[in-house]
Amino acid sequence: MANLPGLLLVDDDPLIGESLAFVLKDSFSVDLVATRDEVKRLLYGRAILPQLALVDLGLPPSPHSPNEGFALIPELLNFNPSIKILILSGQDTQENVRHALTLGAVDFIPKPCDMELLKARLKHQMMILDAERHKPQAEQKECGQIGNSVVMETLRNQIQQFANSPFSVLIEGESGSGKELVAQCLHTQSQRSKAPCLIVNCAAFSSELLEAQLFGHTKGAFTSAITARSGFFEEATKGSLILDEIGEMPLQLQSKLLRVLENGEYYRLGETKVRKSQARIIASTNRNLRAEVIKGQFRNDLYHRLSVLTIQVPTLSEREEDKLLLLQHFQQFYSEMGTLFRLDEEAKESWQAYDFPGNIRELRNIVIRLGAKYPNQLIKKIQLEKELESNLTHKSVDDNNSEESIIHQLNDGDFSLDKMLLDWEHRYINAALKISDENLSQAARILGINRTTLYSKMQRLSKNNLS
Repeated sequence: MANLPGLLLVDDDPLIGESLAFVLKDSFSVDLVATRDEVKRLLYGRAILPQLALVDLGLPPSPHSPNEGFALIPELLNFNPSIKILILSGQDTQENVRHALTLGAVDFIPKPCDMELLKARLKHQMMILDAERHKPQAEQKECGQIGNSVVMETLRNQIQQFANSPFSVLIEGESGSGKELVAQCLHTQSQRSKAPCLIVNCAAFSSELLEAQLFGHTKGAFTSAITARSGFFEEATKGSLILDEIGEMPLQLQSKLLRVLENGEYYRLGETKVRKSQARIIASTNRNLRAEVIKGQFRNDLYHRLSVLTIQVPTLSEREEDKLLLLQHFQQFYSEMGTLFRLDEEAKESWQAYDFPGNIRELRNIVIRLGAKYPNQLIKKIQLEKELESNLTHKSVDDNNSEESIIHQLNDGDFSLDKMLLDWEHRYINAALKISDENLSQAARILGINRTTLYSKMQRLSKNNLS
């Protein structure tokens, strides 16, 4: 039983959850939970994280809305970037399916589902995980950076320039754009490449656990500290320490990180002995840290200390020339899983025109899905576009709301100002949630309202069937 792969099952219906756990227990080590909070409590205490997650979209406190399930997807990826998230939900509208896949889910299975089909889909994802583990690493020279676009050439040059610098580096970019790969490239192309390279996700731990992970702790320093242990600063020795999603680090910990950056000094939790770190810090974030400094959410002195050298990772929409190259790369990478297919000319044009709001992570997942659905087939535009999330471009907004368009709408005789305002509110809230990876507090800051107001608006939109 101990050798079975881990499966996190998230469903608030006890009958469904327990039935699924019973059916899958012979193939997986199943953890059944009902809410996002229960997921966090479970994963915080785990040294070995589950490899798969099967998630219902409708979870408490809003079981009739998909928002809790959407918010859980990026949170699970923060805990474990390699986890394969499958959605099992009755809220299977085309919009929900596309949005879940864009956020990073790899599959969407409508309820009720055939048990044999569910087992086959889970087995397929385990095969993909196994292929990823055993795939040879890309050559160090290129560091796995795929692309011939101008922005990618600039990125590669920056990595080369900064690799051997002793100063910290701040990597900025959207979720799914490849920040972790850039951080690893900075290490592997440096003189520290033979020393450890450790990664800590600052969004995956509570404040106390994150401090213990970074600095270590003595026995009895907190409730679950049954033995003393070293932290990542100590274990990294003269290597690199990658602090992923540094913008999520609690303010009280930021001052301790600043001390390490200034003179290398830190203390284990519960200890008075000064220790020294020689690790190089590489930090990454999908937040605008300058804006966070202005809002008082991030220390100004820490920001300036971290951003001595800064790398901006381009979005996939900025890399027009690379989209087909990345398609070919992931097809070859997963070739043993049967992902070889071809796009006809119209489908290729749609592929090139699509913005990929989920960036490389979304592109990779689309390749896997297309390969699973259409192995060795020629894919047409209509088949491809079923896998893509619709784009709300500035152009379409302007076209629909020009003075001429507005006059036409009013003359139609079927116009409702209340409905129009609700629709615009819905669009902006959805856009803010997408930018913030479904983080309500961050989305509220983007919209210039408080979190309670945002939640109330979402509840109202939900009642009007607009969420």
